[in-house]
Amino acid sequence: MHLLIINPNTTAAITSLLGAHARQVAGPDMQIDAVTARFGAPYIACEATYAVAGHAVLDAWACALAAGSTPPDAVLIGCFGDPGLLALRESSRAPVTGLAEAAFTEAAKYGPFAIVTGGQRWKPMLERQAHQLGYGQLLQGIHTVVPTGAQLAQDPVAARSLLASACQQAARAFKAKAVILGGAGLAGMAAVVQADVAVPVIDSVLTGTRQALL
Repeated sequence: MHLLIINPNTTAAITSLLGAHARQVAGPDMQIDAVTARFGAPYIACEATYAVAGHAVLDAWACALAAGSTPPDAVLIGCFGDPGLLALRESSRAPVTGLAEAAFTEAAKYGPFAIVTGGQRWKPMLERQAHQLGYGQLLQGIHTVVPTGAQLAQDPVAARSLLASACQQAARAFKAKAVILGGAGLAGMAAVVQADVAVPVIDSVLTGTRQALL
């Protein structure tokens, strides 16, 4: 099976992070290719950069097909807001999912859920996405921390304390049965903070990979 991961921002380090964590949950027979958007923002953190990222996702898909490699069996949009999800799903013959959609699906198995993510402008954007995808009634609240996911990824030690506290607060304040730790830059952090949080903490990257490979 061939999984194509599209990083909708232009930060190659995030692409590498996505690929590395995806390979942790993929079997040895899985081919995983992670590609970086050719244009857009280094890290998506507002409506304007999100809008450009949707175009960048479609461009990355077209470039991947034009490269002549084996067509993917599934596509994962490696951004927690899933820019371009519905447009790419309309264009692609392969199944398409995104980090947010996959994480919402997983969290909904537990009941009402909350989100913790980096970047304060993401809150209304994620609320809109949850309603659009049919999870608005289950999403109880969103706790944003000031640093973006990219900034958190640069300092994992400081990120652990900040994110553990944020997940604890979100679970209590929103009476959530699960907390999504959302963001490409936060890949792997859910396992790190889980011992400090009383409800399941869902890693959007690992969950996205598993959902894409179903």
